Amino acid sequence: MEDGSSTAAAPSPALTAVRPWWRDAVVYQVYVRSFLDSTGDGVGDLAGVRAGLPYLRKLGVDGIWLSPFYPSPQHDHGYDVADYTAVDPVYGDLAEFDRLVADAHRLGLRTVVDIVPNHCSSAHPWFRRALAEGPGGASRSLFHFADGRGEHGELPPNNWRAMFGGSAWSRVTEPDGRPGQWYLHLFTPEQPDLNWRHPRVGEHFEHVLRFWLDRGVDGFRIDVAAGLFKHPELPDSPDPEADERTRDSVNPLAWNRPEVHGVWRRWRAICEEYTARDGRERLLVGEVSVPTPAEQARYVRPDELHQAFFFHLLSAPWSAPAFRTTIAEALRDIAGTGSTVTWVLNNHDQVRTVTRYAGGGVEAGAAGHLGAARARAAALLMLALPGAAYVYQGEELGLPEVVDLPDEVLTDPIFHRTGSRRFVRDGCRVPLPWSGHASPFGFTAEGSTARPWLPQPAWFAEHSADRALLDTGSFWHLYRDALGLRARLPQLGEGTLRWLEAPPGVLAFVRGEGLVCAVNFGEEPVPAPVPGQPLLSSTTCPPGLLPGNTAAWWVHDPAQS
Repeated sequence: MEDGSSTAAAPSPALTAVRPWWRDAVVYQVYVRSFLDSTGDGVGDLAGVRAGLPYLRKLGVDGIWLSPFYPSPQHDHGYDVADYTAVDPVYGDLAEFDRLVADAHRLGLRTVVDIVPNHCSSAHPWFRRALAEGPGGASRSLFHFADGRGEHGELPPNNWRAMFGGSAWSRVTEPDGRPGQWYLHLFTPEQPDLNWRHPRVGEHFEHVLRFWLDRGVDGFRIDVAAGLFKHPELPDSPDPEADERTRDSVNPLAWNRPEVHGVWRRWRAICEEYTARDGRERLLVGEVSVPTPAEQARYVRPDELHQAFFFHLLSAPWSAPAFRTTIAEALRDIAGTGSTVTWVLNNHDQVRTVTRYAGGGVEAGAAGHLGAARARAAALLMLALPGAAYVYQGEELGLPEVVDLPDEVLTDPIFHRTGSRRFVRDGCRVPLPWSGHASPFGFTAEGSTARPWLPQPAWFAEHSADRALLDTGSFWHLYRDALGLRARLPQLGEGTLRWLEAPPGVLAFVRGEGLVCAVNFGEEPVPAPVPGQPLLSSTTCPPGLLPGNTAAWWVHDPAQS
């Protein structure tokens, strides 16, 4: 039975007759350095990604998002960019990038690249010139340089703290050897924030967009898309430790400033220009960390970003009411703009889903049945929702988080700046296991003696891709089957959602005409919401029952019930 409420993800009236690909695409996030190593140096690369494209095509995704591969000192693994229009030699070169895009297009896969406009590397030529020029130099105005407070300028210009720990300011040594000005970095000292109030910054990034669009990319994932502009007076914050405490962009003086929307309008116009040339839709998808769906909706208005990652589902507790509220708010506020919701359950900054849902961490690398069952159910739920979805590499293998990496191998700057492992991200970035029974599990080129850049635990053997492909009950086959149905069934993808009445602890809804999805968030089985065998389920469903921590899809004709 329907419960009388309805949430619709209506298409924009401005759409052309050919629906843009991104509206209900499923995109696979490739963390390049951990995907596949073709050279044998222990670090994944673009040629490795190209070699893995058939695997991704077989899985059934619509495109790939590549983490940063630009020249970088790798203080934050590529999110500290030294040159926005080149490829770091550790990952390949521009010719290899062009081959990757061409091969992806031949396989019907779109290519989205990561762009990092809030900050650059301290090795970027602009910043090096700023240091060399000294106070008053033209290049310093491209960043946030300021005199310090205190009698001798020995105190930071304001009280802001960096998201990755410590003060958001570092003092430089001037060319004459004396202590000098301070510069702003909301992440690490190696990532100075750019001053977007200087017109040269915006002009440069518009050039960067055109550079990669001319090479055939299908869109951009925008890092820190709620950033860029800071309060022009850089005043003290009433809660200076908020960003550091939460590891989130919550300081209203530094994030989510109204001026940023003008940037996205200019970038959208560039994408529309390229789309008009050949009819191939280019995408802007933003990492927009804001408190509410209503605030996120401001970023996906018809002339701004096409989409923004919806992180609230990722952080929702395992509870039917929490998931229902989160989904309903997203569809109401975000889809109401004419965009579609971009669902995510995991990415390169989050604890892996299997571990996050385990309820008590992992032991000896195995998250246990509970985490795996919930992660499988969450995957089916996400792929049944209206809109687009992004899948982080390794989720299709059911990889748990690697929680016991030794301190001496950790590379995350959060750990090195805070000394705490609380927010460390290395555990979800361990290189993928492809084959075999021991590290490197097929990750590095055959014959290589180099170790993967992060050590792989022995239990990765249980999650290797070759093993997953042979096991029809694996996570991989669940994703592949769900993606195949999503591509074939008109009820899935973009469209409407109607909530159904369900027992406590159960979430149920119907998509289009007769595709029912139900998720039992509880531990005990409940009666299935519709008769008949499920089309697809995350665990085996006995006749007429939906087990605990299970999701299932049915194609159902209400007239026959």
